[in-house]
Amino acid sequence: MSSNVSTAQRTLGTSGLPTSALGLGCMGMSDLYGPADEAESIATIHAALDAGVTLLDTGDFYGMGHNELLIHRALRGRDRASVQISVKYGALRGPDNAVLGLDTSPAATKSALAYTLRRLGTDYVDVYRPARLDPKVPIEETVGAVADLVKAGYVRHIGLSEVGADTLRRAAAVHPICDLQIEYSLLSRSIESAVLPAARELGIGITAYGVLSRGLLSGHWEQGRTLAATDFRGHSPRFQGDNLAHNLALVEALRAVATAKGASVAQVAIAWVGSRGQDIVPLVGARRRDRLAEALGALDVDLTEADLAAIEAAVPAGSAAGERYAAAQMAHLDSER
Repeated sequence: MSSNVSTAQRTLGTSGLPTSALGLGCMGMSDLYGPADEAESIATIHAALDAGVTLLDTGDFYGMGHNELLIHRALRGRDRASVQISVKYGALRGPDNAVLGLDTSPAATKSALAYTLRRLGTDYVDVYRPARLDPKVPIEETVGAVADLVKAGYVRHIGLSEVGADTLRRAAAVHPICDLQIEYSLLSRSIESAVLPAARELGIGITAYGVLSRGLLSGHWEQGRTLAATDFRGHSPRFQGDNLAHNLALVEALRAVATAKGASVAQVAIAWVGSRGQDIVPLVGARRRDRLAEALGALDVDLTEADLAAIEAAVPAGSAAGERYAAAQMAHLDSER
């Protein structure tokens, strides 16, 4: 399978952000999945760029700025204009790594971007988005603040993350929204009922994260795997006890489909997300070059109608056991979801 994606392009939203058909989510290089090798992380970003991946996704709270600094180092000597950098902001962190809440007020929005630009070593970001819906701030005020940054040239496009259909409509009434970043995978399909139709109605693209369900759909996860204390999957319901056993059984059913296709489980899972529409760009969270190479192979997997039916039979909608997040984390998500 080839791994060059330079000719595989998609456009996010009617506001028109051309980008690669796969994006690289960089969070795990700095946070939440346990220790990462910094040199390997930078080598993975370089390999992605060399293969034609142009979309890099980060957040200012990933490692409390570490991820943005990492991307800055990785992009030295590269053509900034050839890369789209997508940044989430608004999540508040304590020195003990605790999540303290959200602040997407206009002043906080503009201040956060100032620090992001300095850490990234750039004078603009391609997509700027609140990480979650701040219950204290009307979405109109938040989008209005980012729109000010667009007018000033510091931001090219406005995105949203993990919000519902009503919020999308309210936000789009203030300013065009490029894309909605939201979890979408074979194990997480709740957006299909209302969120995805609303996004399409409004001309909003989808950047889909969690396409491998935090590694569950990678085909490499094993029961009894030891996790680092800083790996949030140690507290995620889908990775616990009977839930994990059930979910891994789904993976084995998917593996049979993948094997018949001459592909890996991860490649089929990624290809399935990509098959849901030309307005969807899957984000892969590879932290190593070998995992990146495997993920890029998904672009060569052509799923037929028979393949899609077999995938649906192996992992039916709603078949995952356990919630995406622990109860305390769910409290930070938009209630519309």
